[in-house]
Amino acid sequence: MRPWAERQGQFAAALCNVEHPMPPGCIAPDGLPDATRFAVYRNNVISSLIECLQASYPAIERLLGATCFREVAFRFVAEAPPRSAVMLEYGAGFAEFLAQLEPLAALPYLADVARIERAWLEAYHAAEATALDPAALAAVPEHRSGDLCLTLHPSMRIVQSAFPALTIWQLNIAATAPIAVDLPTVAQDTLIARPDAEVEVRALPPGGAAFLNALGAGETLAESAALAGAAAAEFNLTDQLTALLGSGLITAGRLKRRRTRGH
Repeated sequence: MRPWAERQGQFAAALCNVEHPMPPGCIAPDGLPDATRFAVYRNNVISSLIECLQASYPAIERLLGATCFREVAFRFVAEAPPRSAVMLEYGAGFAEFLAQLEPLAALPYLADVARIERAWLEAYHAAEATALDPAALAAVPEHRSGDLCLTLHPSMRIVQSAFPALTIWQLNIAATAPIAVDLPTVAQDTLIARPDAEVEVRALPPGGAAFLNALGAGETLAESAALAGAAAAEFNLTDQLTALLGSGLITAGRLKRRRTRGH
C-alpha cells in the first residue's frame, strides 16, 4: 500500500485540477470507483476557491469581466492550490500570476492593481496598534532628531507601480461594470493602512515610498530622508512626518545609540 502522505498528495492535486485523473481509492457505497461523485466534489472545491478570489479582487474582476476573471481564476486554482487552511491567505500570489499570464500582456498595470487589492485585504486584517503621541517626538532634542528610528503601523503596506494603478483601482472598486481607462502612463506609489476602523488608501508623494521603506527596514530618520531625497529631489520630510503622525501611522520611536570613539 502506498504511503498515506502520497495518497493525500494525489488526492489534493486532483481536487484542484480537472486535468488530473480521479485518484485511486475513491469508491461509492457499492464499493466501485465513482468518478461522478468525485467530479461533483472537485467542482464545489474549485468554485469555492474562485469565489474566494472574487471576494479578494473585485476591481480585477471588473477590469477583466466576470467570465474572463473566472477563466483566469480557474487556471490559478489549478496552478496554485491552497497551502493553508486559512482562506484569508489564499490568493497571495495572484498578482504575480497575472503578471506572467501571456493573454493579459496588453494590461501591464493589472498586477499592480491586484497588489493594491491584496494589500487592502492584509491591512484590514492586520494587528491593532496605538499611535505615538506627537509630543513624544517634540521632546527629542533637535540635534538628535536625525537619530530617531520610527516604528510604523503593522497594517501599513506600500505598492509601487510604473502605472497609474491607484487611479485605475479607484475607478473600478466601486463600479458596477468595467470602466475603460484612458490615462497617460504615470507612475504612482500607493499607501494602504488601517490605523483605525477603516482601511485608508492614498497616493504617496515623490520619495514617500523610499522614505517609508527605509523606516520600515530600521533606518534612522536622517538615513531615510536621504534615501527619499535621492529618489525624488522634491521630497519634503516635514510634510511626510506631519502626514504620518496625523494619520496615526507611527506607533513608536527610539533614538539610535551613537557610536563613541574607540567603540
